[in-house]
Amino acid sequence: MRASRWEVRVPPSGVPADQVLDVEDLFGRAARTTANSIITEPDVPTALQLAATFLRAAAPTPSATTHSMHRNIDEATALVDTITTDPSLLRVSQLAAHAGLSTRQLQRLFAEYVGIGPKWVIRRTRIQEAASRAATTPQDWSALATELGYADQAHFTRDFTGAVGVSPAQYASWARRG
Repeated sequence: MRASRWEVRVPPSGVPADQVLDVEDLFGRAARTTANSIITEPDVPTALQLAATFLRAAAPTPSATTHSMHRNIDEATALVDTITTDPSLLRVSQLAAHAGLSTRQLQRLFAEYVGIGPKWVIRRTRIQEAASRAATTPQDWSALATELGYADQAHFTRDFTGAVGVSPAQYASWARRG
């Protein structure tokens, strides 16, 4: 049985996913004629083709804003990859210089497209590196803290314990036991 009206179930921004909108609510009064043609078309493939043609014509053209957004997403993704692959990047200012951005621009980019700040990503990456090393070989914690950019072992231990839930030494003992 065919629908007696054409409904769109893909919610636009700000519309709950379970809400059904009439085609006129989304595309205006002129869309009613096309919707009626689709509804009354007895041949399903033809009706689908009419709908596809209508939706393609109604789709917004990519704007400079859209292209800029995609560029920013790509840039943010590349910077997260850089943090995880370049152990020499230990400070937000270093990452900002690498990206050719001010520290504030970098923070805004991460807030908008990553959802967390670059400092958090750098810190988590350093903690993950420390955990990985601790799990495989005995560590000089002070030397490791310095290598990972910490001012002292106490700061490193606080960050590690806060992220992992146990001290670096406890984690190493647990991880190497199996």
